[in-house]
Amino acid sequence: MEFRRITGLPPYVFTIIDGLKQQARREGRDIVDLGFGNPDIPSPGIAVDKLAEAARNSRNHRYSSSRGLPKLRQAVVARYRDRFGVELDPETQVISTIGAKEGFSHLMWVLLQAGDAALVPQPSYPIHIWGPYLAGADVRQVSMGPDLATAGAAYVDNVMAQWEYGWPRPRVVVLSFPHNPTGATVELEDLQRLVDWARGKDVVLVHDFAYADVAFDGWRPPSILQCEGALDVAVELYSMTKSFSMAGWRVAFMLGRADVVAALGKLKSYLDYGTFQPIQIAATVTMTEAADYPDEVSEVYRGRRDALVDGLHRIGWDVPRPRGSMFVWAPIPPAYRDEGSIAFATRLVTDCDVATSPGVGFGPDGDGFVRFSLIENEHRIGQGVRAIRRGLPLLTGG
Repeated sequence: MEFRRITGLPPYVFTIIDGLKQQARREGRDIVDLGFGNPDIPSPGIAVDKLAEAARNSRNHRYSSSRGLPKLRQAVVARYRDRFGVELDPETQVISTIGAKEGFSHLMWVLLQAGDAALVPQPSYPIHIWGPYLAGADVRQVSMGPDLATAGAAYVDNVMAQWEYGWPRPRVVVLSFPHNPTGATVELEDLQRLVDWARGKDVVLVHDFAYADVAFDGWRPPSILQCEGALDVAVELYSMTKSFSMAGWRVAFMLGRADVVAALGKLKSYLDYGTFQPIQIAATVTMTEAADYPDEVSEVYRGRRDALVDGLHRIGWDVPRPRGSMFVWAPIPPAYRDEGSIAFATRLVTDCDVATSPGVGFGPDGDGFVRFSLIENEHRIGQGVRAIRRGLPLLTGG
């Protein structure tokens, strides 16, 4: 039987490395897993306590609302007011989603269909490519350039240029800063340039702000909704997954342009009844009473970033130091670059007992890179660096 929509999906390349990792562990080898970006930091204690309390109340066992509880939407509005200085209407400009991936994917259904086009980053988090594809749209990938320090500005420039010369003109522009997989960042003035450009055009800017609170060295990621006129052209996905280390809870939001929020709400009313109500209650209390927890999470990731980047530098592997996200985007060392990212990531597992993600899994521009996820503690990261030094003798000419 031919299955619709999924026939064009390529094999998920990350499963190759995952299979090698699982095989190595069955053989008794200790693998330092810096592959899949699955946060290991515990969720806030108050979230767990409130979840348990709310779950014991049978009134919370019934269907909830696909838009999200009013107090939950009010809580994220208050967070945006306090953190970004952005005023939003919780009734018309906010909707809760079952994680950012669900919100993004279903948003593409209401914005795109066959014959439409979307612009997405290259390289890209896979759902940013395959979400528009699954909606039937033509997906056009836009380069972010080779330099992480200027990638935000480069992406804005390249989007504006490619939109003018593409046909049909794209209806959606996807962006995500701090960026997965590269850790690239953007400045508010570049987001403002993009918003100014988008006004008066039939285009919606969709900013996946998954790493809104994971930033280092005094830098704070800007929200696109801080831009003047953004509420006319943009929506933003904000998640508790990384900020509050609540990955499995599946709590996120789409905020911004009211008619887009309403359109997603109409679709979701046919598809789901929202996240389990005790989770929504716990998330509400967490955002209100543990508002500083993302700063603690960010500090943990900063320490891990420094342990990895400094360690790799010491053994002769020159990698950039990201200002945000929970990833390090590492160019394959020159002596191994011709192997490509799948073969090199395989080498890291088989020869070094270190799991990473091959860059080609994020698009063709990623094939010269591997992505490290900062999901092991600093001691384990140091162990991984030492194993890489032993297993890759050509790093230092040995």
